[in-house]
Amino acid sequence: MTQRILVADDISDVGLDVLRRAGFQVLARAGVDRGTLLKSLNDVDALLVRSRTRVTTEVLDAAPRLRLVGRAGFGMDTIDVAEATERGIAVFHSPEGNSTTAAEFAVGLLFSLARHIPRADAAMRDGRWDKRRYRGMEITGKTLGVIGMGNVGRAVVERASALQMRVLVHDPGKAAEDIRAAGGQPADWEELLGSSDFITVHVASGPSTQGLLDDDAFSRMRDGVRIISCSRGGVVGEAALVRAVRSGRVAGAAVDVFEEEPPWGSELLKLPQVIVTPHLVASTFEAQISVAVHLAERVREFFERGALDGLVNQGVTGRLRPAE
Repeated sequence: MTQRILVADDISDVGLDVLRRAGFQVLARAGVDRGTLLKSLNDVDALLVRSRTRVTTEVLDAAPRLRLVGRAGFGMDTIDVAEATERGIAVFHSPEGNSTTAAEFAVGLLFSLARHIPRADAAMRDGRWDKRRYRGMEITGKTLGVIGMGNVGRAVVERASALQMRVLVHDPGKAAEDIRAAGGQPADWEELLGSSDFITVHVASGPSTQGLLDDDAFSRMRDGVRIISCSRGGVVGEAALVRAVRSGRVAGAAVDVFEEEPPWGSELLKLPQVIVTPHLVASTFEAQISVAVHLAERVREFFERGALDGLVNQGVTGRLRPAE
């Protein structure tokens, strides 16, 4: 029987064509409302999403044949992985597809903070030539603290070290020699917080990382530190960041991900020291194609050969829902 794959979000056709050529029936339903989505799930074998569609118990209840959920990209906070595992549904994602794009974006935010680029642009458009007001700082020789050295964090470390920055890395799961090979220096929590001129966070969202940068963490940082937040919303506590900016402890921040998106009403949008962008971290043409192709290849291999490479929920191994 030909597997039916429902695509609920915008995923590049370059990736979806991998599945079409393999003979799968691809149902493109990007942008449908929740009710229509639920009605479409009754006879599908796989559901592919990005960050818009939340795969909840309600969604899983509506999909009795579902054997696979695929996330084009990295973050898993919109998918109830535990419930999928309980039902024998495999969950895959494609974290390697947007590493370069995400790292380049983080470095771009670093430059924007150091040189006040967005504020200077806005002033010019408002008819103000505020050259002295937006005097910036060089990043050469400054210390960048990188929290988390997965695919994206590693790419940031490599780029920052090439820019002649001193790069401190805090990631208890990485060996010291691995960190040094990427161009960084291993650092404990206190050292990174107290020694960094810039801090960027690249960790997954979960119970242990929500509010990772909180009031206590900000109190341990040096005055004038600058924060880059483009991993997942809530990892940098928004209320704590607002307080740290208003107190002067944090001289500037660049925030691309939020606890609620869109973040209308967030105090961060009222602070001129904070650069805000609409979750652009993975938004390049190259990344959209790459994450789609990587995911499509995993989906194809799963249905054709039972391959589990890149499986997120290892606990489902051995008890996968059988095909109908």
